[in-house]
Amino acid sequence: MKFRNISRKSLRLSSEELIKIELFQHNSPLPLVVKPAVSDIELASWVADNKNIVYSKILEHGGILFRNFLTNSVEKFEDFIQTVYSNLLEYSYRSTPRSKVSGNLYTSTEYPADQFIPLHNEMSYSSSWPMKIWFFCVKAAEEGGETPIADSRKVFQHIDPKIREQFINKKIMYVRNYGEGLDLQWENVFQTNNKLKVEGYCRQAGIDFEWKDGNNLKTRQVCQAIATHPQTGEIVWFNQAHLFHISSLKPKVREFLISNFRESELPRNAYYGDGSLLEASILDEIREIYQQEAITFPWQEGDILMLDNMLVAHGRMPFSGTRKVVVGMAEPYISEPYIC
Repeated sequence: MKFRNISRKSLRLSSEELIKIELFQHNSPLPLVVKPAVSDIELASWVADNKNIVYSKILEHGGILFRNFLTNSVEKFEDFIQTVYSNLLEYSYRSTPRSKVSGNLYTSTEYPADQFIPLHNEMSYSSSWPMKIWFFCVKAAEEGGETPIADSRKVFQHIDPKIREQFINKKIMYVRNYGEGLDLQWENVFQTNNKLKVEGYCRQAGIDFEWKDGNNLKTRQVCQAIATHPQTGEIVWFNQAHLFHISSLKPKVREFLISNFRESELPRNAYYGDGSLLEASILDEIREIYQQEAITFPWQEGDILMLDNMLVAHGRMPFSGTRKVVVGMAEPYISEPYIC
């Protein structure tokens, strides 16, 4: 009878008590792992009340892995991103093949499963890029398929100062030849078949363009080798010279292209900003630093990886079986374009 007179009290947990925050590796701040401390927590609902925690942690660590939340669909992933940043960006001025999944959500780069995608910062080959990028694991590969990440601040710090100075002073020129059936068509890259719209985009972005025979297009653009983060003030290595340069290709593919195309007509290539040749040996050093700094974790279905795109680079490991990772981007940043 005594127990009947005791009223029930609702249990209220603070926002901090609803989650657990831990490091993926004890000796590295990247990525920070956020998990629910109790069951049945909707990630979007928690984030709606705790945006400041997310904003501060992403600047501190560069990357956050949200794991074990009730995020089991692309729709919930989209809700989460739009809760943090209201508008998703369209993937324009493309470098790799992607397909639209929903709204401005896209598949991850659709390269063959046996190919390794080197670490890079999204759209760092351009004068504008997303400050934030998210990856949602819908289906983990049977083997491999991880998304390695690396701190772009550390990559900058480990590059030989003489090499850094050379890149900083000269910058980087990206040359692309669209057509020939070997790379993306310009209609795919610019998401239009209207040449006037392409020309308008190029003029605004400081891209030099040339229409060639057969409805083909050639572009040249000089961009940054490094960048300063607008919020933290930190210097990061921020370019894709090591991806665009022909030395990034497998030997057989490289030999085929060299034997069938003049250097100026290769589908894509990278030079110093003054048009002089980039040394393959230097790019090899940079690739090695990326590999040394790479942090890899196995995907679990439902995982969401949020990156500050300037602070952290990402890539893709080869895989077997079915793999589905969906990508979203937000918070556009536009730098002053350089003149070719």
